[in-house]
Amino acid sequence: MDTPAASPADRRATLRAAAAAGMGLGAGEAAAQASGTGRAGHVVLLGDSIFDNKAYVAGGLDVVTQLHARLPDGWRATLGAVDGAVTGDLPRQLSRLSPDATHLVVSIGGNDALRQEGILGEGARTVGEGLARLAALRERFRVDYGAMLDAVSARSLPVALCTIYDPRFPDRARRQLGTVGLTLFNDIITRAAFARGWPLIDLRLLCNEDADFANPIEPSVQGGGKIATEIARMLQGHDPVQRRSEVFAGG
Repeated sequence: MDTPAASPADRRATLRAAAAAGMGLGAGEAAAQASGTGRAGHVVLLGDSIFDNKAYVAGGLDVVTQLHARLPDGWRATLGAVDGAVTGDLPRQLSRLSPDATHLVVSIGGNDALRQEGILGEGARTVGEGLARLAALRERFRVDYGAMLDAVSARSLPVALCTIYDPRFPDRARRQLGTVGLTLFNDIITRAAFARGWPLIDLRLLCNEDADFANPIEPSVQGGGKIATEIARMLQGHDPVQRRSEVFAGG
């Protein structure tokens, strides 16, 4: 009698069992199964003040504290992000990574963009000349962001990336230009997530109210709560072994 083919659910169960037993899977893939096997996990938040927002919430709960409250029993959430960081700072954050980390969530790039905001006020003789400058800016970020992701990938842990949300500058013209300019950076981030089969947390759709911001570029307690909720949902609902990208954006 022929042996019936294993169902996708059976195959996933087999992978998880192998991970739990330490058979056939690397350390990163075994860690990827923490949420699927009921074992405790340790998620580390890397990047900038999107996660390291304690200084901006006037004594309220910051992102990592809210995330810890939303995780299953036994899970931990650690803040590795540093206010003001750019993509080039991620290797330093990775060097301080706890050896028991099981998942990484990266939100970086907003400060890279902010440092280049001045280009939006420069003159250009033609639309094409302006676009060429923006294309060069996009390419520099692509190289920097790619190098950062190579360092993150070297840890062989499940990774989720975050987009950069739209700023809430009081000046309407500055807000519109900032939003348009960030599409260059967010295109790099989304392409990177999809190319690597990583989940993407879209902060543009999550933080969609003025009350989500403590100032034009930092998350408030409300915004941080939305971010924490979506990270927790991703950790409990995404199967890293499948290497399939999913977008998490609330709702």
